[in-house]
Amino acid sequence: MMGTFGGWKIDDLKAGLLCPSFLTTRKVDSTTLEWQELQSFVIKKMKIIVTGSLGHISEPLTRELVQKEHSVTVISSKAERKKDIESIGANSAIGTMEDADFLSAVFKGADVVYVMETLGAHSFMDPNLDLMAAITKIGNNYKQAIQQSGVKRVVHLSSIGAHTDKGNGILASHYNVENILKQLSNDVSIKFMRPVGFYYNMLAFIPTIKTQGAIVSNYGGDDKDPWVSPLDIAAVIAEEIEKPFDGRTIRYIASDEVSPNEVAGILGEAIRKPDLKWLVISDEQMLNGMLAAGMNTNIAKGLVEMNAGFHRGVLYEDYNRNRPTLGKVKLREWAKEFATVYNQK
Repeated sequence: MMGTFGGWKIDDLKAGLLCPSFLTTRKVDSTTLEWQELQSFVIKKMKIIVTGSLGHISEPLTRELVQKEHSVTVISSKAERKKDIESIGANSAIGTMEDADFLSAVFKGADVVYVMETLGAHSFMDPNLDLMAAITKIGNNYKQAIQQSGVKRVVHLSSIGAHTDKGNGILASHYNVENILKQLSNDVSIKFMRPVGFYYNMLAFIPTIKTQGAIVSNYGGDDKDPWVSPLDIAAVIAEEIEKPFDGRTIRYIASDEVSPNEVAGILGEAIRKPDLKWLVISDEQMLNGMLAAGMNTNIAKGLVEMNAGFHRGVLYEDYNRNRPTLGKVKLREWAKEFATVYNQK
């Protein structure tokens, strides 16, 4: 009975995961710890490192963690972000994910680190970018920094499709990084977060809606697809940071499940185009359109394969076996944001 309390393991209590003032003034022993004393515990003020600057996920995550009185350091590659980061009560660390020594120095002494890989959508137009190599390098840098810093608790932003390296296009990069991090010693606990398709990726539909009056992709139909709000992702990550860590775990994150045809209906209603349709074209047509727009050839091929993976159900195999509780932000709510961006363009 005394092995756990409220889901917390006594070993976690001993490790100082909870109220440090309590642990430094009392001997925590699983045979003598009183229940009334345990009930007085509160989540301690942890030192947490957040990567991703003030992006779609990292900003709301940072705000929530700061509100909960944790000490948060946000890593950003842009010095101009320093003021914005500090204005919300976090510390800033200016450097890049490509610098393992910088990461190691920032990670040192942290209770938890949240790591993600990002290159920015603009990089997809770089004809010389080797996406897989770039993401793999970042993954190896995280591994090195975690080893050198001694961090024992890691939350990693992965993706749906990371359960395989076949038939998932560019999402194979997440499979690669998950497996790089799994090479860390067993005393490093890792929570792999696997969100589904982000709502804001739908903003890429705007050009064809404007020019062709339709959403155009190489998949579609009436089968339900999961989508997610960055706000729900941030909420889940904040929750997982404060929960016990135990080995290697996976959690999928989704906000809503809607079919492509339903997406067209909801977005069409939001932008006052009630007849908006989702048109399905061939993989070859999709690829040619991306290449004509100047996209990196290998990335364009990877995106086409990823979309085809949605159509074939490859990306949802593991998701369907481990379906999450859906989050709060539904597509109809986010569609208002879509309409705002649509009307600005």
